[in-house]
Amino acid sequence: MALYKRGNVWWFKFRFEGQVIRQSANTSSQTLARQAERARRRELETAVNRIQKRERMPLFTVAAQHWLNSKSALQPKSVASYRQYVASLTSEFGQRLICDIGASDIAALQRKRLAAGKAARTVNYEIHTLRGILKHFNLWSQLADQVRNLRERHNVGRAISPEDERKLLDVIGQSRSPALLPLFLLSLDTGLRKSEARLLRRSDLALTWERGVIASGELVVGKSKTDAGAGRVIPLTKRVCAVLSLWLSRFLDAGPDSYVFPRHSVGFARKGVGSDLYNVDLSRPMGEWKTAWRRARRLAELEYRWHDSRHTLVSRLAENPNVSEETIRALAGHVSKQMLQRYSHIRAQAKRDAISALERHSAPTFHAEGAQNWAQSETDEEE
Repeated sequence: MALYKRGNVWWFKFRFEGQVIRQSANTSSQTLARQAERARRRELETAVNRIQKRERMPLFTVAAQHWLNSKSALQPKSVASYRQYVASLTSEFGQRLICDIGASDIAALQRKRLAAGKAARTVNYEIHTLRGILKHFNLWSQLADQVRNLRERHNVGRAISPEDERKLLDVIGQSRSPALLPLFLLSLDTGLRKSEARLLRRSDLALTWERGVIASGELVVGKSKTDAGAGRVIPLTKRVCAVLSLWLSRFLDAGPDSYVFPRHSVGFARKGVGSDLYNVDLSRPMGEWKTAWRRARRLAELEYRWHDSRHTLVSRLAENPNVSEETIRALAGHVSKQMLQRYSHIRAQAKRDAISALERHSAPTFHAEGAQNWAQSETDEEE
């Protein structure tokens, strides 16, 4: 081991594994040069013995962003969801080292989210994002056995009763959001998912206009979350035709590629009565309508999810014994296993009701006493 100077810069030289290692320490300080030589020897000894170098653990803010950048190949919608969860997680763990996050921290986060009214499914998605970040830095395996997902509700929803439907329609008809009524009726009578209705384009509609109103029509679902949902054809009811006539007449410049529900802003009408649309962008779909729907439910004093409109269509179709299951699938697209089981019970009840109606209209020519006598006569003949 030797240190020597070349000009004002110190160099070190030593032999390792039969090889001469000669390097500049890049310093004019002999003390620092000696430390550089020891560090270089240590580096070589670590490599020879295959000892992994321990990487410095970053702050959660840096780690989360690094993980998020690795997801750039995913669909934009998935990346946007991850970005949302990363933001909420960063607000909790942002200034902590990623290696300092333990199972107790995750359990505390789950309790905090539930106390804030978050659904178990939403909390599980957030923990799934956290797991991905920790796994990216090889830190999840030591926590995997200690973290449990929350139990989610897998209820398939409920159908809206005719009475509640009237209450909702009365309230929605007075909503400041002009799009809420056509959206609600369209979802109720076609079973479209929220994303399917939102991404509907003019070219997806086949309408017959008579004297300025839609007399009849049907729609083709362009984009759907399932293969069975895309491309299905759904005829439009008369009330959907009527409400779409008023809604589509607001956008006289719309073309085939325009969205049926384009992005817009809502303000007071010029005459001070009702609402008016402005900042309309026909090339972009409208955003969410959660606020308008939440207000309508509150005024109607009802607790329904928007997705319950889809369950309403399936349930009402299942209540009709003349509608086959093939027809239900053709109109609704993919139906979950839970929903299939539910409307199987509905169809069974519809069949029982049909038989009961038949009995009420049939002449009582065969009573229990007659059945007993018939059974007894059959037994006597066999003997």
